[in-house]
Amino acid sequence: MRIVVKLGTSTLTHESGRINIRRIEALCKILSDIKNAGHELVLVSSGAIGLGVGKLNLKEKPEDMPTKQAAAAIGQCELMYLYDKKFLEYNHIVAQILLTGADFENETSSSNIKNTINRLLELNVMPVINENDSIVTDEISVGDNDTLAAIVAKQADADLLIVLSDIDGLYTANPREDPDADIIDVVFSITPEIYELAGTKGTKLGTGGMVTKIKAAEIAMEAGIDMIIANGKHPENLYRILDGEKVGTKFRGKK
Repeated sequence: MRIVVKLGTSTLTHESGRINIRRIEALCKILSDIKNAGHELVLVSSGAIGLGVGKLNLKEKPEDMPTKQAAAAIGQCELMYLYDKKFLEYNHIVAQILLTGADFENETSSSNIKNTINRLLELNVMPVINENDSIVTDEISVGDNDTLAAIVAKQADADLLIVLSDIDGLYTANPREDPDADIIDVVFSITPEIYELAGTKGTKLGTGGMVTKIKAAEIAMEAGIDMIIANGKHPENLYRILDGEKVGTKFRGKK
């Protein structure tokens, strides 16, 4: 299988913005094992701004764009250093690709992205993709790494998109406010009611929320790709998903 895994800021960092070392180590170990089993993996990783905020010892995520861009530039270095170091421990090579929405709108660059991803996978290298947050202001404002992951999955002809976040999946109500909220196992189509369930809020250091994940699901489903939202606090969920267990919410791609 060719699998795109999106890692959210809340999965990679503590609330302080500092790196969650134990979780990143577990994720890299499990992802390496999944690659060893013969699957092709592409990572779409958030976290650059969050890591930059932590490294700069800022008390909270900055509001002004220049500081956000500076934090992204600092954090991206640390993010790739971590991935390079941890995956190399399991004999896997990673490659960084920084993209913007405009890259996919241009036919030539879009084709180049597809060719680069395919060639890296042929070389048994794991692409690690992030938005180029240090130069593109509208991308930071939208906080669209969820949508980016879906577009990448479509470009890469992936079989599955897994979005790891700080929530178990899509619920019938906000689980933080309603103790009777139930998780929705499978979604077959995106309706206005589904968007209504999604709400709008993300985490303090992250930029997305459930709404961006629903938008991503729309893109993936339309391309015939299944997408699963699962809790990134439990990296072993990746094993469970590939073993066919019910984990999180599955959005069934149109076949």
